[in-house]
Amino acid sequence: MSRRDSKNIVRVRIHQRIRQRMKGTPTRPRLAVYRSLAHIYAQVIDDISGTTIASASSNEKSSSVVGGNVAGAKEIGKLVAQRAQEKGVKKVVFDRGGYLYHGRIKALADAAREAGLEF
Repeated sequence: MSRRDSKNIVRVRIHQRIRQRMKGTPTRPRLAVYRSLAHIYAQVIDDISGTTIASASSNEKSSSVVGGNVAGAKEIGKLVAQRAQEKGVKKVVFDRGGYLYHGRIKALADAAREAGLEF
């Protein structure tokens, strides 16, 4: 097992532990974040009905964001917050996906807060 595999296994275990206590509801959906080496993705999810309310990623063709760096994460945070507010979502629960609250994850969360989401 390589080091990268073992780090991801630990992250998945942490994420499962977080998800046992966290549920997105229609009044307060879950803002889920996933980051790969090249991109960053964010979704606002209602877990009760199993639907995605809003999403944004650095992988979109219409996006001006290039890559999943800190600057890209800030843009994705603003974009997902705008799209969620268009659907009437103001408050969310932040799901960091098992990642440390640092770097790209923190940049996305701060940008979403500045754009008007409450969590």
